[in-house]
Amino acid sequence: MASLKSIKKRIVSVKNTRQITKAMKMVSAAKLRRAQENVVAARPYARKLSEVLESLAGNQSGDLHPLLEAREAKKLLLIVVSSDRGLCGGFNSNLCKAGERFIKENSSKYEQIRVLTVGRKGFEYFKNRQTIYKNYTNIITKPTYQGAASLAQDVIEGYLAGEYDRVELLYNAFRTVMSQDITFQPLLPIIPEQKAEGEDTTPVEYIYEPSVGELLAEILPKNIEVQLFKSLLESVAGEHGARMTAMDSASKNANEMIGKLTLQYNRARQAAITTELMEIISGSESIKG
Repeated sequence: MASLKSIKKRIVSVKNTRQITKAMKMVSAAKLRRAQENVVAARPYARKLSEVLESLAGNQSGDLHPLLEAREAKKLLLIVVSSDRGLCGGFNSNLCKAGERFIKENSSKYEQIRVLTVGRKGFEYFKNRQTIYKNYTNIITKPTYQGAASLAQDVIEGYLAGEYDRVELLYNAFRTVMSQDITFQPLLPIIPEQKAEGEDTTPVEYIYEPSVGELLAEILPKNIEVQLFKSLLESVAGEHGARMTAMDSASKNANEMIGKLTLQYNRARQAAITTELMEIISGSESIKG
Protein backbone atom coordinates (compact mmCIF):
# COMPACT_ATOMS: atom_id res chain seq x y z
CA MET A 1 0.00 0.00 0.00
CA ALA A 2 1.23 3.49 -0.82
CA SER A 3 2.46 5.59 2.08
CA LEU A 4 0.39 8.41 3.55
CA LYS A 5 2.91 10.96 2.33
CA SER A 6 2.81 9.76 -1.28
CA ILE A 7 -1.02 9.66 -1.32
CA LYS A 8 -1.19 13.19 0.08
CA LYS A 9 1.25 14.40 -2.59
CA ARG A 10 -0.94 12.87 -5.30
CA ILE A 11 -4.04 14.57 -3.88
CA VAL A 12 -2.28 17.95 -3.92
CA SER A 13 -1.04 17.32 -7.48
CA VAL A 14 -4.51 16.42 -8.77
CA LYS A 15 -6.03 19.46 -7.04
CA ASN A 16 -3.48 21.70 -8.78
CA THR A 17 -4.32 20.08 -12.11
CA ARG A 18 -8.04 20.60 -11.47
CA GLN A 19 -7.41 24.27 -10.80
CA ILE A 20 -5.66 24.58 -14.18
CA THR A 21 -8.39 22.74 -16.10
CA LYS A 22 -11.09 24.90 -14.49
CA ALA A 23 -9.20 28.06 -15.44
CA MET A 24 -8.74 26.82 -19.03
CA LYS A 25 -12.45 26.04 -19.26
CA MET A 26 -13.34 29.56 -18.12
CA VAL A 27 -10.93 31.13 -20.61
CA SER A 28 -12.30 29.03 -23.49
CA ALA A 29 -15.88 29.87 -22.47
CA ALA A 30 -15.09 33.59 -22.60
CA LYS A 31 -13.37 33.29 -26.00
CA LEU A 32 -16.08 31.02 -27.39
CA ARG A 33 -18.77 33.68 -27.12
CA ARG A 34 -16.85 36.16 -29.27
CA ALA A 35 -15.79 33.44 -31.73
CA GLN A 36 -19.39 32.22 -32.06
CA GLU A 37 -20.59 35.76 -32.77
CA ASN A 38 -17.97 36.10 -35.51
CA VAL A 39 -19.09 32.84 -37.13
CA VAL A 40 -22.77 33.78 -37.06
CA ALA A 41 -21.94 37.14 -38.64
CA ALA A 42 -19.75 35.65 -41.39
CA ARG A 43 -21.97 32.76 -42.51
CA PRO A 44 -24.76 34.64 -44.35
CA TYR A 45 -22.36 36.74 -46.45
CA ALA A 46 -20.18 33.76 -47.35
CA ARG A 47 -23.20 31.61 -48.23
CA LYS A 48 -24.84 34.27 -50.39
CA LEU A 49 -21.62 35.14 -52.20
CA SER A 50 -21.05 31.47 -52.95
CA GLU A 51 -24.61 31.08 -54.27
CA VAL A 52 -24.29 34.12 -56.55
CA LEU A 53 -20.99 32.94 -58.00
CA GLU A 54 -22.26 29.40 -58.53
CA SER A 55 -25.20 30.86 -60.41
CA LEU A 56 -22.92 33.06 -62.50
CA ALA A 57 -20.59 30.16 -63.22
CA GLY A 58 -23.54 28.18 -64.51
CA ASN A 59 -24.59 30.90 -66.93
CA GLN A 60 -21.20 32.00 -68.26
CA SER A 61 -18.36 30.45 -70.20
CA GLY A 62 -15.29 29.27 -68.33
CA ASP A 63 -13.15 31.29 -70.73
CA LEU A 64 -14.20 34.46 -68.93
CA HIS A 65 -11.88 33.71 -66.01
CA PRO A 66 -9.30 30.96 -65.29
CA LEU A 67 -10.90 30.19 -61.90
CA LEU A 68 -14.04 29.05 -63.78
CA GLU A 69 -12.10 26.81 -66.14
CA ALA A 70 -12.96 23.13 -65.67
CA ARG A 71 -9.73 21.34 -66.55
CA GLU A 72 -8.70 17.73 -66.12
CA ALA A 73 -8.00 17.15 -62.43
CA LYS A 74 -4.63 15.42 -62.08
CA LYS A 75 -3.15 17.23 -59.09
CA LEU A 76 -5.04 17.95 -55.87
CA LEU A 77 -4.31 20.38 -53.05
CA LEU A 78 -5.97 19.62 -49.72
CA ILE A 79 -6.12 22.56 -47.28
CA VAL A 80 -6.36 21.26 -43.70
CA VAL A 81 -7.40 23.85 -41.09
CA SER A 82 -6.42 22.64 -37.61
CA SER A 83 -5.31 24.52 -34.47
CA ASP A 84 -1.97 25.65 -33.10
CA ARG A 85 -2.66 24.32 -29.60
CA GLY A 86 -3.86 21.03 -28.17
CA LEU A 87 -5.83 20.04 -25.05
CA CYS A 88 -9.10 20.11 -26.98
CA GLY A 89 -10.06 16.44 -27.08
CA GLY A 90 -10.30 14.81 -30.51
CA PHE A 91 -10.72 18.14 -32.32
CA ASN A 92 -7.45 17.87 -34.28
CA SER A 93 -6.92 14.11 -34.39
CA ASN A 94 -10.38 13.37 -35.83
CA LEU A 95 -9.93 16.07 -38.47
CA CYS A 96 -6.47 14.86 -39.52
CA LYS A 97 -7.58 11.22 -39.66
CA ALA A 98 -10.50 12.23 -41.90
CA GLY A 99 -8.02 14.02 -44.17
CA GLU A 100 -5.76 10.98 -44.28
CA ARG A 101 -8.71 8.73 -45.19
CA PHE A 102 -9.72 11.17 -47.94
CA ILE A 103 -6.21 11.07 -49.39
CA LYS A 104 -6.09 7.25 -49.37
CA GLU A 105 -9.53 6.98 -50.97
CA ASN A 106 -8.57 9.41 -53.77
CA SER A 107 -4.93 8.37 -54.28
CA SER A 108 -5.83 6.42 -57.43
CA LYS A 109 -7.91 9.30 -58.82
CA TYR A 110 -5.10 11.88 -58.81
CA GLU A 111 -1.50 11.70 -59.92
CA GLN A 112 -0.39 13.90 -57.04
CA ILE A 113 -1.98 14.96 -53.74
CA ARG A 114 -0.33 17.62 -51.61
CA VAL A 115 -1.40 19.10 -48.29
CA LEU A 116 -1.44 22.72 -47.21
CA THR A 117 -1.72 22.90 -43.43
CA VAL A 118 -3.13 25.80 -41.43
CA GLY A 119 -2.23 25.26 -37.78
CA ARG A 120 0.66 23.53 -36.03
CA LYS A 121 -1.27 20.38 -35.08
CA GLY A 122 -2.14 19.57 -38.68
CA PHE A 123 1.46 20.13 -39.77
CA GLU A 124 2.81 17.83 -37.04
CA TYR A 125 0.38 15.09 -38.08
CA PHE A 126 0.99 15.21 -41.84
CA LYS A 127 4.68 16.14 -42.03
CA ASN A 128 5.79 12.48 -41.92
CA ARG A 129 2.78 11.12 -43.79
CA GLN A 130 2.21 13.36 -46.83
CA THR A 131 3.95 15.93 -48.99
CA ILE A 132 3.46 19.31 -47.31
CA TYR A 133 2.95 22.01 -49.90
CA LYS A 134 2.99 24.92 -47.43
CA ASN A 135 2.33 25.49 -43.74
CA TYR A 136 0.68 28.43 -41.99
CA THR A 137 0.89 28.56 -38.18
CA ASN A 138 0.48 32.24 -37.45
CA ILE A 139 -3.01 33.00 -38.74
CA ILE A 140 -5.31 30.59 -36.91
CA THR A 141 -4.95 31.69 -33.27
CA LYS A 142 -6.40 35.14 -34.03
CA PRO A 143 -7.80 34.91 -37.57
CA THR A 144 -8.02 38.12 -39.54
CA TYR A 145 -9.36 38.83 -42.99
CA GLN A 146 -5.89 39.99 -44.04
CA GLY A 147 -4.44 36.61 -43.09
CA ALA A 148 -7.16 34.79 -45.01
CA ALA A 149 -6.60 37.07 -48.01
CA SER A 150 -2.87 36.30 -47.99
CA LEU A 151 -3.61 32.57 -47.86
CA ALA A 152 -6.17 32.91 -50.67
CA GLN A 153 -3.68 34.78 -52.84
CA ASP A 154 -1.10 31.98 -52.46
CA VAL A 155 -3.73 29.34 -53.28
CA ILE A 156 -4.97 31.22 -56.35
CA GLU A 157 -1.44 31.87 -57.64
CA GLY A 158 -0.59 28.16 -57.37
CA TYR A 159 -3.82 27.21 -59.13
CA LEU A 160 -3.25 29.66 -61.99
CA ALA A 161 0.36 28.47 -62.32
CA GLY A 162 -0.86 24.89 -62.78
CA GLU A 163 0.70 23.51 -59.60
CA TYR A 164 -2.63 21.81 -58.87
CA ASP A 165 -5.91 21.41 -60.73
CA ARG A 166 -8.34 21.12 -57.83
CA VAL A 167 -8.46 22.52 -54.29
CA GLU A 168 -10.40 20.96 -51.40
CA LEU A 169 -10.85 22.63 -48.02
CA LEU A 170 -11.09 20.55 -44.83
CA TYR A 171 -12.07 22.11 -41.50
CA ASN A 172 -14.20 21.67 -38.39
CA ALA A 173 -17.49 23.52 -38.84
CA PHE A 174 -18.89 24.82 -35.55
CA ARG A 175 -22.32 23.48 -34.62
CA THR A 176 -22.64 23.48 -30.82
CA VAL A 177 -20.28 23.69 -27.87
CA MET A 178 -20.07 19.91 -27.77
CA SER A 179 -20.07 19.11 -31.48
CA GLN A 180 -18.20 20.10 -34.62
CA ASP A 181 -18.80 18.78 -38.12
CA ILE A 182 -15.80 17.68 -40.17
CA THR A 183 -16.45 19.46 -43.48
CA PHE A 184 -14.99 18.99 -46.96
CA GLN A 185 -15.62 21.98 -49.21
CA PRO A 186 -14.58 22.20 -52.89
CA LEU A 187 -12.79 25.51 -53.31
CA LEU A 188 -11.39 25.54 -56.86
CA PRO A 189 -12.47 25.47 -59.59
CA ILE A 190 -15.84 27.09 -58.92
CA ILE A 191 -18.41 24.56 -60.14
CA PRO A 192 -22.07 25.42 -60.75
CA GLU A 193 -24.51 23.84 -58.32
CA GLN A 194 -26.54 21.02 -59.86
CA LYS A 195 -30.26 21.69 -59.81
CA ALA A 196 -32.48 19.03 -58.32
CA GLU A 197 -35.07 17.43 -60.55
CA GLY A 198 -38.18 19.59 -60.75
CA GLU A 199 -36.42 22.85 -59.85
CA ASP A 200 -36.59 25.86 -62.13
CA THR A 201 -33.52 25.69 -64.37
CA THR A 202 -34.22 28.89 -66.31
CA PRO A 203 -31.05 31.00 -66.14
CA VAL A 204 -31.32 34.40 -64.49
CA GLU A 205 -30.51 37.28 -66.80
CA TYR A 206 -27.96 39.68 -65.27
CA ILE A 207 -26.94 43.11 -66.51
CA TYR A 208 -23.23 43.67 -65.83
CA GLU A 209 -21.47 46.96 -65.27
CA PRO A 210 -18.67 47.47 -66.21
CA SER A 211 -18.24 44.06 -67.92
CA VAL A 212 -18.61 40.39 -67.06
CA GLY A 213 -14.87 39.72 -67.21
CA GLU A 214 -13.90 42.69 -65.03
CA LEU A 215 -16.62 41.91 -62.52
CA LEU A 216 -15.66 38.24 -62.20
CA ALA A 217 -11.97 39.13 -61.94
CA GLU A 218 -12.85 41.11 -58.82
CA ILE A 219 -15.49 38.84 -57.26
CA LEU A 220 -13.98 35.40 -57.81
CA PRO A 221 -10.79 35.96 -55.75
CA LYS A 222 -12.92 37.72 -53.14
CA ASN A 223 -15.06 34.61 -52.83
CA ILE A 224 -12.00 32.44 -52.11
CA GLU A 225 -10.89 34.90 -49.44
CA VAL A 226 -14.32 34.93 -47.80
CA GLN A 227 -14.68 31.12 -47.82
CA LEU A 228 -11.23 30.69 -46.28
CA PHE A 229 -11.90 33.37 -43.67
CA LYS A 230 -15.18 31.69 -42.72
CA SER A 231 -13.43 28.33 -42.35
CA LEU A 232 -10.86 29.92 -40.01
CA LEU A 233 -13.61 31.44 -37.87
CA GLU A 234 -15.53 28.15 -37.79
CA SER A 235 -12.38 26.27 -36.76
CA VAL A 236 -11.52 28.71 -33.96
CA ALA A 237 -15.05 28.58 -32.53
CA GLY A 238 -15.00 24.78 -32.73
CA GLU A 239 -11.60 24.67 -31.03
CA HIS A 240 -12.79 26.75 -28.06
CA GLY A 241 -15.93 24.64 -27.77
CA ALA A 242 -13.93 21.40 -27.89
CA ARG A 243 -11.40 22.69 -25.33
CA MET A 244 -14.19 23.86 -23.03
CA THR A 245 -15.81 20.41 -23.18
CA ALA A 246 -12.47 18.60 -22.71
CA MET A 247 -11.49 20.74 -19.71
CA ASP A 248 -14.91 20.25 -18.12
CA SER A 249 -14.51 16.49 -18.49
CA ALA A 250 -10.97 16.67 -17.09
CA SER A 251 -12.20 18.65 -14.06
CA LYS A 252 -14.89 16.04 -13.37
CA ASN A 253 -12.34 13.23 -13.65
CA ALA A 254 -10.07 15.13 -11.25
CA ASN A 255 -12.92 15.37 -8.73
CA GLU A 256 -13.49 11.61 -8.94
CA MET A 257 -9.78 10.92 -8.56
CA ILE A 258 -9.53 13.22 -5.53
CA GLY A 259 -12.45 11.40 -3.94
CA LYS A 260 -10.85 7.99 -4.48
CA LEU A 261 -7.45 9.17 -3.25
CA THR A 262 -9.03 10.76 -0.16
CA LEU A 263 -10.78 7.47 0.64
CA GLN A 264 -7.51 5.61 0.12
CA TYR A 265 -5.72 8.11 2.35
CA ASN A 266 -8.29 7.74 5.14
CA ARG A 267 -8.10 3.94 5.00
CA ALA A 268 -4.31 3.99 5.06
CA ARG A 269 -4.37 6.44 7.97
CA GLN A 270 -6.86 4.29 9.87
CA ALA A 271 -4.70 1.22 9.25
CA ALA A 272 -1.62 3.07 10.49
CA ILE A 273 -3.44 4.19 13.65
CA THR A 274 -4.70 0.65 14.28
CA THR A 275 -1.16 -0.73 13.85
CA GLU A 276 0.24 1.84 16.30
CA LEU A 277 -2.47 1.00 18.87
CA MET A 278 -1.73 -2.70 18.52
CA GLU A 279 1.95 -2.05 19.07
CA ILE A 280 1.24 0.04 22.18
CA ILE A 281 -1.09 -2.61 23.60
CA SER A 282 1.41 -5.36 22.85
CA GLY A 283 4.20 -3.37 24.52
CA SER A 284 2.05 -2.69 27.58
CA GLU A 285 1.13 -6.36 27.90
CA SER A 286 4.77 -7.42 27.62
CA ILE A 287 5.75 -5.01 30.41
CA LYS A 288 2.98 -6.34 32.69
CA GLY A 289 4.06 -9.89 31.98
